[in-house]
Amino acid sequence: MKPVPLIKHNVMETREKVLLELRPEIPSAKITSFMSSEETFQNGTIRPVVKLQNDLLVAVFKNYVCKHKNVFNDLTVDKKLDYIENAIHKDMKFRNSLKGIIIGQFTVKEYLLYTQNSSALNKRMMNIVKERLKDNLLQFETNTLAIAT
Repeated sequence: MKPVPLIKHNVMETREKVLLELRPEIPSAKITSFMSSEETFQNGTIRPVVKLQNDLLVAVFKNYVCKHKNVFNDLTVDKKLDYIENAIHKDMKFRNSLKGIIIGQFTVKEYLLYTQNSSALNKRMMNIVKERLKDNLLQFETNTLAIAT
């Protein structure tokens, strides 16, 4: 007896629905008819996924720092920002891990769109992740300074 293909279809529909419902809305990430397909994908998919995955991205970065002997913790704020940039741009294993965290939250339809221009979208994705990690660092540094004073 053959399995009912409808079940697989329903699971995919459910996965897609859940993924889309989990994503936060970002009012500033506008989508207009004048935007390129890359910018539309960035604002409609990448930004919400990165925001959703923020806590995981921060945890992964903290683990990265620990695995690299906590050198990061002894750096000045400016050097920490450089460290984040270098980690994302030069460490391919780390970069691929970050990409997987984001891409894993795409629907199948989004993934198929992503594969049509993955190079340009990867660049946009990593820039957004980099800025989010930097913002988290700056927020942490600001909070630490406020507590110390």
